[in-house]
Amino acid sequence: MLPIVLDPARIEVALVGREARALRRLALLEDSGAADLRVFSDRPSPALAAAAGQRLQRRLPTAEDLAGCAVVYVADLPFTDSVAVRRAAKSAGALVNVEDERALCDFHSPAVVQRGDLVLAVSTGGRSPALARHVRERLEAVFPDDWSERLDRIAALRGDLYRAGHRAPDVARASRELIATLAPVE
Repeated sequence: MLPIVLDPARIEVALVGREARALRRLALLEDSGAADLRVFSDRPSPALAAAAGQRLQRRLPTAEDLAGCAVVYVADLPFTDSVAVRRAAKSAGALVNVEDERALCDFHSPAVVQRGDLVLAVSTGGRSPALARHVRERLEAVFPDDWSERLDRIAALRGDLYRAGHRAPDVARASRELIATLAPVE
């Protein structure tokens, strides 16, 4: 596995699904800032239809529908439909994630703790979402919400030192010292 962090505000994303898992993925994509989000469902649940609104296209997508998409998420579809959507997405050049079908996935979405720009991700390669969730919950306790502000302080120090002409080793040392005061060992 090669972990990467994507900014869904900068790429085109498609979601294909029908029910609760697709609705959950839609909420995650929206919370992550997905700006150009296409939603496809041949049989959307009322909740998914309401949440997708005008973005909803009431059919399964073709390769032409997915042209330009960098990433396609699939949830709540029968295996044969998931395979067909994967084929269309691959023809369009997109990376694909089919929830709970590891063999159909180009990537796996990790369990994430996000505190502003601090992103902590846990992955089991799709083998145990329950374990990834367990570790994420532990990280949430260790890194409370105020870590967004702590990161702002660390970044400000780094920027100030570089603007003052300090070299990388000195900036790294000063950053580590500040981090030690902000994150006492428990």
